[in-house]
Amino acid sequence: MNASPVDYSRYQTLNLTRKGVDGAVLDIQMKAAGPGGNGKLPTAGHEGHWELAEIWRDVSRDDSVRCAVLRGEGLGFSGGGDLSLVQDMANHFEVRTRVWKEARDLVYNVINCDKPIVSAMHGPAVGAGLVAGLLADISIATKSAKIVDGHTRLGVAAGDHAAIIWPLLCGMAKAKYYLLLCEPVSGEEAERIGLVSLAVEDDQLLPKAYEVADKLAAGSQTAIRWTKYALNNWLRQAGPSFDASLALEFMGFGGPDVQEGVASLRERRPPRY
Repeated sequence: MNASPVDYSRYQTLNLTRKGVDGAVLDIQMKAAGPGGNGKLPTAGHEGHWELAEIWRDVSRDDSVRCAVLRGEGLGFSGGGDLSLVQDMANHFEVRTRVWKEARDLVYNVINCDKPIVSAMHGPAVGAGLVAGLLADISIATKSAKIVDGHTRLGVAAGDHAAIIWPLLCGMAKAKYYLLLCEPVSGEEAERIGLVSLAVEDDQLLPKAYEVADKLAAGSQTAIRWTKYALNNWLRQAGPSFDASLALEFMGFGGPDVQEGVASLRERRPPRY
């Protein structure tokens, strides 16, 4: 197997390790401590948001990787955007335009990554982490996981991955219910409605994720990668819907409602729009 051409040491908010036969599975763990989290959950700050978008380009060009597993550290899979990042986006046009590009790249980089991706979600799954978690080729959640798309609660349109994949996975009626109301979805319910591939007991999450990853890494790489490419044309066809939703989301970051959304989260109270 060829040596990795990628310097993974540049990633500060992700723990990157090798697993499986010949280290062909890249284990990507979003950090809960340091710049990648709040000590309890991984959160997407300035560094983490960019890294979560960029890592999939490196996975694609690293010939020694045959599959990637994405998981969280601490109490959950992902805790959403760091509020300081959200506030900077609301207050500064330059930050807003930079993060818009990163949000676009995150979705398209996961879709266009030629290696299969497995996500292993436990606890809260929110924000940028959830984008990659639900766009993963095989998404596995604990039955007790709490999946929430919190955009409208924050006061912005449900952009990111919502418009491009939720209706395809669980249908328009369910997508509108959960996205408009920001209702949480348990891992068990997410499997029932087709939002995730599998729901398992807590102690089976990582064993199952690594089992699936090992099978994908051992299979015909051309067959698996080309099948992924063909299937993801369904998502590419939805590109205009995604681009519109992302533009509307980031227009919202320049509006008044997001200020109340951030204030309500900081003060731990319902928003008053």
